[in-house]
Amino acid sequence: MKTTFNSFYFRFSKKMEKHSINIMRISLAIVYVWFGALKIFGISPAGELVEETVYWFKPEIFIPVLGIFEVIIGLGLLIKRFIPYTIVLLLMHMAVTFFPIFILKTICFDAFPYCPTLIGQYIIKNLILISGAFVIAAKYNEKYYAEMNSKLLIK
Repeated sequence: MKTTFNSFYFRFSKKMEKHSINIMRISLAIVYVWFGALKIFGISPAGELVEETVYWFKPEIFIPVLGIFEVIIGLGLLIKRFIPYTIVLLLMHMAVTFFPIFILKTICFDAFPYCPTLIGQYIIKNLILISGAFVIAAKYNEKYYAEMNSKLLIK
């Protein structure tokens, strides 16, 4: 039984080694396009949180603009040559998403810092998105683009 499991697992992991970064890139793109679109159309459940965090901007303008920015990040993840720029934008966006933890502690935590509310958990899960961005950045680095350019020159 253990041999069968190990055989299955190692074949599966070999496939994932080949495809996992693209799966991560496409997954992040879907999340960004989807959540951004919700903000553009004014139906994002995060709209109120954004409004309370960035209270100095008019929400009817800021939230749709933020949504457009998120959609651009999502689309940038789908176009490989834009990935280096997109990763920088994504990481800047992620840094800003942690503002509510410091600005709105009572909304984000029942007991700071160890008992996050649902909103706090929603924000903390962004650590996964940041980790995904790091994985993608590691793949689409200078060496990757140099290899791609040399292949184009050979053709």
